[in-house]
Amino acid sequence: MKVFSGRLRPAVLAAGRGLLLSVAGLAASITLFVLAVLSIAFILLGIGVFTTPVVLNAVRKHANQRRLWAVTWSDVRIPVPYRPLPKDLRSGVTGQVERTTLLLKDPATWRDLQWLLIDMTAGTVVAFLAAGLMIYPVEGLVLAAGLWRVFRDDPYWYGFVPVDSQLTGLAALALGIALFRLGMRVSEPLLRAHFLLARTLLAPTQDQELEQRVQRLTETRHEAVDTAASELRRIERDLHDGAQARLVAMGMNLGTIEALIEKDPAQAKKMLAMARESSAEALTELRDLVRGIHPPVLAERGLGDAVKALTLRLPVASEVTVELPGRAEAPVESAAYFAVSEALTNTVKHAEAERIHVDLHHAEGMLRISVTDDGRGGAVIGSGSGLSGIERRLGTFDGVLAVSSPAGGPTMVTMEIPCELS
Repeated sequence: MKVFSGRLRPAVLAAGRGLLLSVAGLAASITLFVLAVLSIAFILLGIGVFTTPVVLNAVRKHANQRRLWAVTWSDVRIPVPYRPLPKDLRSGVTGQVERTTLLLKDPATWRDLQWLLIDMTAGTVVAFLAAGLMIYPVEGLVLAAGLWRVFRDDPYWYGFVPVDSQLTGLAALALGIALFRLGMRVSEPLLRAHFLLARTLLAPTQDQELEQRVQRLTETRHEAVDTAASELRRIERDLHDGAQARLVAMGMNLGTIEALIEKDPAQAKKMLAMARESSAEALTELRDLVRGIHPPVLAERGLGDAVKALTLRLPVASEVTVELPGRAEAPVESAAYFAVSEALTNTVKHAEAERIHVDLHHAEGMLRISVTDDGRGGAVIGSGSGLSGIERRLGTFDGVLAVSSPAGGPTMVTMEIPCELS
């Protein structure tokens, strides 16, 4: 019974979602396809210049909603292929013409329109099957319960069963039970098939993926150069203001000690003690500086132990889960380490969390790291935020950052870096 109820709930949920897709999704796809075709046709009359961007943006929102449902309902990931529009588009009629031209030149726009056609036909059929196999059996139950009496004179066909008596009503019930059992098995796969069908057109083509990758790598290369230059300036500043200043002061003190060692041995002894303290402080600062460039624990013991060492210094209760069967390349480990370090620093500063959990694992050629806290939430990736810095750091290695942080929490920062483990 427990197994039956365990299968029933996801099947019923898939049927409800299939019904939504086959009704509301169909209506939206038909409406948007008709509006898009008319709007593009009216460009020749001048009206379409003003309506086309609005309609095509609506089509993209509809497609993005389907992408969201695909990943949340069936774990089918459909990347977004749209080319970003320039931020400096002009206003007025000229700007509308330019915006319309850019949208129509984007291959993803035409693939969206093709998807609307598929969604209206094959996509709707697949979604309706996911719903119908769970809903149609209810009619067989109602017929067997007594509705068959209405059809004594004129048989009602339930599937391939002509219903006009209690016996045929029970046959309809048996057919309904068989369909229901079938629906419990195939409703979820059918819903997933609907999204896989959508992915064939909504996902970027190989050329689009290559174009996006080249664009992303170009951007991250510039960001990596800027970040490296910034890090170099920071190291120079820390050396100049910290260890270098202490070493210079220590050298001056040693010169003074040399002059006092015969005249005033007691004072020379005091200054020697001060010089020893200065040398210890300079050594500590140099160690901290080296740790900021590449922590020794990371080089010696790997990413998992380095992150555990990080959390030991936090003023918040922390837990680290590590499932890494090997080690990534040193640059990847370093980027991941400092990304986690920055994420933990942001959490301690802003989240007001009482507990933090860090999970590191590797699967399908991807290093995945999540930092979760029970704080107040509200974290966003924006200009000037620490999360933007993490995103830039990961982008150098073609990695991605995702943040889920509703108001009131919890917050989950997820990082993914493509790599292989040794």
